[in-house]
Amino acid sequence: MSQAREEIYVSTDIEADGPIPGRHSMLSLGSAAYTAEKQLLGTFSVNLECLPGAETDPRTMRWWAQFPEAWAACRAGTRDPQAAMNDYADWLEALPGRPIFVGWPAGWDFMWVYWYLLNFTGRRPFAEAAIDIRSYAMGMRRETYRRTGKPYLPGRWFDDHPHTHVALDDAIEQGSLFLNMLGENRDQGRR
Repeated sequence: MSQAREEIYVSTDIEADGPIPGRHSMLSLGSAAYTAEKQLLGTFSVNLECLPGAETDPRTMRWWAQFPEAWAACRAGTRDPQAAMNDYADWLEALPGRPIFVGWPAGWDFMWVYWYLLNFTGRRPFAEAAIDIRSYAMGMRRETYRRTGKPYLPGRWFDDHPHTHVALDDAIEQGSLFLNMLGENRDQGRR
């Protein structure tokens, strides 16, 4: 009988220049890998070259105009997507357990990461394992989705991490939030 691998929670944030992969480009990817005990195992961050033939979305670019520092950060030192995504898959597969994707919203970030991984590497290190932090909050608080936005969540779940729209900063912020929620949920289950 084989022993189950420890779950490694990989909080991930991406930045993009439009609403869907392929037609638009993922600009930046940041991940922070944590154990359930909130030990940060490592981080991965990369800025990507735009896809050939892809276009920017005017609405998304108006949003970006509000964050010139974050825009500059995600366009610095860009790399070829194929090389970058192979490095990312290698990093995920080297983690000391089973990587579980964690995002806010997971439906957005996972869509991009999954598409880029399959398109450029043919690998699926997450399989289809993804946790949406807001949905997790919805279950913990027994509330509607609308009442689980960040302003409605208890302050004790937040550590002092900035939300900068720089992918790695936001991945660390969101990972910390999720691990605080997970720890509280597990403690309540032990009572």
